[in-house]
Amino acid sequence: MYKFVFSPQAEKELKKLPSNIQLQIIIKLRYFLSATNPLDFASHLKDTDLGSYRFRIGDYRVIFDVEEEKIIILTVGHRRDVYK
Repeated sequence: MYKFVFSPQAEKELKKLPSNIQLQIIIKLRYFLSATNPLDFASHLKDTDLGSYRFRIGDYRVIFDVEEEKIIILTVGHRRDVYK
């Protein structure tokens, strides 16, 4: 069973977002966790400098790596900013 672990940077970025967006992201992440394999909802990134995978949640992106059954969230942000 997978679980999410937020990096300190991702936690800060999430807290900077408007509360309604924070809630939207948290609800969607919980939905992904409830699935048998949350990675089914993820896309593999070609440029792995940021991370290996991403979740698309509306106009926001959650960039992460996977270690065993931990999804380590590295960064959270708007799609126009998150890849810079």
